[in-house]
Amino acid sequence: MGNQSGNTSQAGVIPHSLFTDFDINLFKSGKHFRLYEKLGAHVIDHDGQVGTYFAVWAPNAHKVSVIGGFNSWNAEEHVLNVRWDSSGIWEGFIPGVEPGNIYKYKIFSNENGQVLEKGDPFATLWEVPPKTASVVWDINYEWQDKSWMEKRAEHNALDKPFSVYEVHMGSWKRKFDQGNESLSYVELADELVDHVKKTGFTHVEFLPVMEHPFFGSWGYQITGYFAPSSRFGTPQEFMLLVDKFHKAGIGVILDWVPSHFPDDIFGLINFDGTSLYEHADPKKGFHPDWESYIFNYGRNEVRSFLISNAIFWLDKYHVDGLRVDAVASMLYLDYSRNEGEWIPNQHGGRENLEAISLLKELNEEIYQSFPSAQTIAEESTAWPMVSKPTFVGGLGFGMKWMMGWMHDTLEYFSKDPIYRQFHQNDITFSLNYAFTENFMLPLSHDEVVHGKGALIERMPGDEWQRFANLRLLYTYMFTHPGTKLLFMGAEIGQTSEWKHDHSVEWHLLDHDPHKGVLQLMTDLNHLYRSEPALYELGFGSSGFEWIDLSDHTNSVLVYIRKGHNPDEYLIVAANFTPTPHQGYRFGVHANKNWKEIFNSDDKKYWGSGLRNKGVIKTKKEACHGREYAISIDLPPLAAVVLKAK
Repeated sequence: MGNQSGNTSQAGVIPHSLFTDFDINLFKSGKHFRLYEKLGAHVIDHDGQVGTYFAVWAPNAHKVSVIGGFNSWNAEEHVLNVRWDSSGIWEGFIPGVEPGNIYKYKIFSNENGQVLEKGDPFATLWEVPPKTASVVWDINYEWQDKSWMEKRAEHNALDKPFSVYEVHMGSWKRKFDQGNESLSYVELADELVDHVKKTGFTHVEFLPVMEHPFFGSWGYQITGYFAPSSRFGTPQEFMLLVDKFHKAGIGVILDWVPSHFPDDIFGLINFDGTSLYEHADPKKGFHPDWESYIFNYGRNEVRSFLISNAIFWLDKYHVDGLRVDAVASMLYLDYSRNEGEWIPNQHGGRENLEAISLLKELNEEIYQSFPSAQTIAEESTAWPMVSKPTFVGGLGFGMKWMMGWMHDTLEYFSKDPIYRQFHQNDITFSLNYAFTENFMLPLSHDEVVHGKGALIERMPGDEWQRFANLRLLYTYMFTHPGTKLLFMGAEIGQTSEWKHDHSVEWHLLDHDPHKGVLQLMTDLNHLYRSEPALYELGFGSSGFEWIDLSDHTNSVLVYIRKGHNPDEYLIVAANFTPTPHQGYRFGVHANKNWKEIFNSDDKKYWGSGLRNKGVIKTKKEACHGREYAISIDLPPLAAVVLKAK
């Protein structure tokens, strides 16, 4: 395996290592979770010379060179030294190589004489696509978010409000006067932060920012796992964006993709002429849905790579959480596969034991090292205890997307209100399992692409009814147990489905119905954040109580939301038809006076303005198994929220 001494200088390369024997042992055992401090390109001062230390894992190579503009891409000038310890790591110091220099690794494989040119799996910056070289870069940054980081546990706690604005960075807003260009990190630090702040979301979530060659993958086909995309600026400029969010009191969540990677030849695939990062057997290593490659979760060095990558974003970029993409595809060996196309585990089952082990270890490491962070699973099956701690047998995530709620709710809302009386169970079914996990309610990007249309397009009726339905959907979402996630554009009632190469249709805010939706979303976020009954017990059955879920004739639901203080609860009454109900009566527990604090039919939202003004008095009359009752005016296609005076 080439030069075994690790001490003999190759052409132009000075022997040097950042690895200790302990590092190597951790790496080999799959327990090194700070690999980004060792592998990759690191600008250092070595014996008075400034240059770059390079280290890359390529165990099946007999020679590895660093090539770049600094050596005219000559593979003989800077040949790395292979370590003597069978780790498969090639390393060395090259004087004079500095930030901004582009480079690749030229790998001479032992496998069939292959010669490969690869980007650095640990590069912290890449050239702007479609160029494919890595860039030497120093990611030091003077953070100014100390106050946020010290108080982050309060913002990220499971009994605090958690309202997420999901963003595709490249299409949130475009510069029409400059060739439809995307905003840069610096521009987003002004405009996006301001919008999220004004609209009242507690967190922003970015579709993957990690470098990806194909813009149309939305970031889910990653080649540069340790680099924010250079399309929008430098690493420090992305850090500035995170910093600005933190100073505005807003958390930052990144989508993270450990489930697969693309087949771009300069990337991870066939890295040293063998299946190094991917599983060699296509029945376990090839993803039929996305025509991509699945990581070898049983290989220790790959486990170190993946967990190190998750830790990297929490450590170096101060992000507050990771939403882990496509968890279901990792958990099941037969995911999207027919009989005979998958290999059972050692017990004959369909569970991917290696991936399960990885996810548990990932969450354990994150919550041990960054206890105030959160991990969120996009998991679409009934896999048990996804958001339960590993010590009780769970996967260890903080939250899980409630995909069933999203599907059932949108299906229900798409029906003409005249038929909703026959589908009452569809809108209430989520409460049968709402407290089995720490659920987040998503209305995500996946619901407004691939011909599904915009949310407003899926609402039935005339224009007024469609907007009323949308406002009712959002109000139901924000008063339903669980945290919240809304994709960009939905907050203004965008009328066309999302396209990654077009901007959100901000011009719609020239029209009153869309202004009304934005005002409603702003007020819903304020209501959610200001009323502990809507978030303190959002994951527990003690935070929710039905008053009436059986009035299917009128398609009305009435329920209670409760927080830690049993005396400060809210009542929500929702009318899913366009027929208003004057004097609608339902039972309450206590002899209190009530006040309407929110109404999605308010005229400022472009509603009809049927309000309950003044004091709503309780009467001593039995109703719904309760001793008292109140009567309210229930507006059409709307929900009202009541609070005791």
